[in-house]
Amino acid sequence: MGPSAKASLSRRLSRIEGQVRGIARMVEEDRYCIDIVTQISAVRAALRRAEEEVLRDHVAHCVAHAIASGDAEEQKRKVQELMDVVVRAER
Repeated sequence: MGPSAKASLSRRLSRIEGQVRGIARMVEEDRYCIDIVTQISAVRAALRRAEEEVLRDHVAHCVAHAIASGDAEEQKRKVQELMDVVVRAER
């Protein structure tokens, strides 16, 4: 992962961390359940965006490198890794 992608992901994860702490405070303060669920949904969406960012970087670098290498086994391995993670994310 390149420095700019790493910095972007780090900022995104810090925001998510703050959101999760906010949800914990909401629970402690006995806030309205629907408000809590709404914030949980927002965190899940933010995590999906973070996951997408990492996957895009992986395809742009790791998978692209495997394709450029001409190594058929490495290409198969990278494609299989990508498919495995996509299938898991669908569940």
